[in-house]
Amino acid sequence: MNPSRAVDGGLADLDPQLAADLVANTGDLAVIVDRTGVVRAVVATDTELREAGIEHWVGQHWAQTVTGETRGKVEALLRDAGSKSSGRRRQVNHLLPGGNDLPVSYTVMRVGRDGAFVAAGRDMRTVSALQQRLVEAQQAMERDYWRLRHVETRYRLLFQLAAEAILVVDSSTMKVMDANAAAGKLFGEAPEKLSGRAFPFGIAPEDLRAVGDVISNARAVGKSGEVRVRLARGGESSGISASTFRQDSSTLLLIRFAPLDADRQVGDGGERSRIAALLEQSPDSFVITDIAGLVTYANRAFLDLVQLTSDEQVRGQDIGSWIGRPGADFDVFVTMLKRNGAVRLALTSARGVHGLSTEVEVSAAWLPDADHPAIGFMLRDVGRRLAAGPQGARDLTRAVEQLTSLVGRVSLRELVRDTTDLVERHFIEAALELTDDNRTSAAEVLGVSRQSLYVKLRRHRLLDSPDNALSGGE
Repeated sequence: MNPSRAVDGGLADLDPQLAADLVANTGDLAVIVDRTGVVRAVVATDTELREAGIEHWVGQHWAQTVTGETRGKVEALLRDAGSKSSGRRRQVNHLLPGGNDLPVSYTVMRVGRDGAFVAAGRDMRTVSALQQRLVEAQQAMERDYWRLRHVETRYRLLFQLAAEAILVVDSSTMKVMDANAAAGKLFGEAPEKLSGRAFPFGIAPEDLRAVGDVISNARAVGKSGEVRVRLARGGESSGISASTFRQDSSTLLLIRFAPLDADRQVGDGGERSRIAALLEQSPDSFVITDIAGLVTYANRAFLDLVQLTSDEQVRGQDIGSWIGRPGADFDVFVTMLKRNGAVRLALTSARGVHGLSTEVEVSAAWLPDADHPAIGFMLRDVGRRLAAGPQGARDLTRAVEQLTSLVGRVSLRELVRDTTDLVERHFIEAALELTDDNRTSAAEVLGVSRQSLYVKLRRHRLLDSPDNALSGGE
């Protein structure tokens, strides 16, 4: 071990055995401070620390070498050490010449007859980096949690506002797991009282066999056609259909009752008008198209998204003019709907008529009616969420995926230029991170001149300020 001394002879007044024990056992760094708080010598056992510029501390008051928020800790360390042999350990952040922080955990001892102090420090940069990664992981988990909560809220809202009665049934036990408000109204009970009951119930005895066939077909092929049955309550007719879906390791049945009687359809008119009013006021965009993609309905949020003022401007137009890649994404959505019955949280983009492009999340469902099939799209603006995500070197893979999604929307020349800029920025950031933001060293690592590196830093907006460009990272 060959520790460097910022000032020769700075440890001359200390007992040699004490100085040896101090360097060998107390950590990565030792600072000799006189009784007025001025740094007289610095001992470092690590080459990286010696090259970080710690020699500039000598001659300064120890509290002036740390950040403003940790100066009180330095004063507390000196005060505690002056009252007894040693004080408790505290962490402070030193200011280095390159503009970076050096976190160090110190314990201070009073030695010698002249009242000098020895501060034994431990380099905490590795611990701080691990703490930062932990915070980033916790924030990512928090974002995922709220995203799932928002998805569940949308599902509950659409489920409870649906005009048709819907039951969610466990395929193995045939017990109702969930029922919407329309189901409670159809069977004359509160929806929560339907949960736990064995299905089928509320069906005329002569139609129970038809209900069994519907369920068997759904289990065999994933979904069944609609069958007309009569209800035990009031003898009203209803169309019943079923489809299956997986949740965790269980198979569930989604059983839908569609009213057929004219008087019942008239009675539901008030409820349907309320649902339409709610969809019109929804902050998320909602669009209904036919199977060819021609818009039949769009709410106000969708009009704002595509920068139009009235629904007449979108009705009868191809939704592909505003959503996804022209002639590509809509066909993919239709294929997924026919195969799975729904599209969930597909990431694409929306284009306004005045050139505004927005990243959106698309969920879709369809009504495969033989005469008038329809598709409903729910679109949520996620541009702000993507912008808040991690950037720089750690986000290269995701950024390249986003650029790939632009195929078909921008030219190959622009894609190649943007990809080149992205990769160049990535490697510059990696070099800066490798050299602790020392730009002279980063230029050597990259094999470019210092002036060329500064030009690229300015082009990629990686400089904090013009002054920092000239003085930082030396």
